[in-house]
Amino acid sequence: MGKHDLRQKLAILSDAAKYDASCASSGTAKRSSRDGSGIGSTEGSGICHAYAPDGRCISLLKILMTNFCIYDCAYCVNRVSSNIERARFTPDEIVTLTLEFYRRNYIEGLFLSSGIIRSPDATMADMVQVVRTLRETHNFRGYIHLKTIPDADPLLIEEAGKHADRLSMNVELPTDASVKQYAPEKDPATIRKAMAKVRLSKEAAGEKSHSGKRPARFAPAGQSTQMIIGADASTDATILGQSTRLYSSYKLKRVYYSAFSPIPDATAALPLIRPPLEREHRLYQADWLLRFYGFGLEEITGATKDGNLDLQIDPKLAWALANRHHFPLDVNRAPREMLLRVPGFGVKSVDRIVATRRHRSLRYEDLTRMGANLKKARAFVTVRGWTPGALTDSADLRARFAPPPEQLALF
Repeated sequence: MGKHDLRQKLAILSDAAKYDASCASSGTAKRSSRDGSGIGSTEGSGICHAYAPDGRCISLLKILMTNFCIYDCAYCVNRVSSNIERARFTPDEIVTLTLEFYRRNYIEGLFLSSGIIRSPDATMADMVQVVRTLRETHNFRGYIHLKTIPDADPLLIEEAGKHADRLSMNVELPTDASVKQYAPEKDPATIRKAMAKVRLSKEAAGEKSHSGKRPARFAPAGQSTQMIIGADASTDATILGQSTRLYSSYKLKRVYYSAFSPIPDATAALPLIRPPLEREHRLYQADWLLRFYGFGLEEITGATKDGNLDLQIDPKLAWALANRHHFPLDVNRAPREMLLRVPGFGVKSVDRIVATRRHRSLRYEDLTRMGANLKKARAFVTVRGWTPGALTDSADLRARFAPPPEQLALF
């Protein structure tokens, strides 16, 4: 590694961090330094880089500690055999950057990941030193998301959870076979064991002792993971099946999907082009339906024969078009679980509908005020002042929602 000043390191290592999608600050405890003690806040405002599920824009200093790595994962641009410019922050440099960026109102917190340098334990120890110094020496109260290393000493991960708001560790790829093929130095069983330990530590931190006191907090915003899509032949059904198991087994806050990006000097086993970004978007939509809308995995992935989501229309609309016998629904009478399946109805709008119809009958114009997307919903509902007639069963209904054909250039 050649010598770089701090500005050059920041340029290299912030760019290297762009491949990590698992960056959000939702779910943590509310902390502020407005009482005059400490520095930072988990609820500040600044330059926004990510969106929390509640719609808030949040800004994080998102960097790698180093983009050097002793591993040789085929899909990773920072692998040891990759011919890229390398750089490395010291723990003190990361602390200084975080504090100075916060004082300038550029950020609300820190997202720190790293390649593996020397060993998993040595790298994890340096990352823990960063978050410990921020919390204990500088009383930093902003948000901290730490990407942990499954192979590291469990005691280091335990200490990381005492200082960070969220911990995450990547499962890398959708199947164990793919991990063994493309990242043979990583062990899926070790990753799962470390994730299970984080879950147990977090649950223990929420239990009161016999004296009535709670133990020290542990990763209050939970844990998350990320998997790369499009690097192997896994279908969307396989990917979402893995996500369902991860949510159930480890109580994850989020599974992030990162579309594979072709890298220089890649192995011939990897695809030459990246998958459509729309596929990543559809997976996030399907993930949301599984967690918040009551859909089953087979319902979402059964709309197509090959186990992949329809790229032209969202998965809820695809299900509705394939199950038109359930529609149209009477908005004033249908149960909540069925209203959640109406394209264009979100959780908040459905809850408003259910709450309001206890007192009066809803009309068509009421649905717009409640946030419903009637451009999608109108074909699937009846309400006072509206009935879709033959629209629900019309042969060209899908064409109304699918994007128009695009003329591709020959050259």
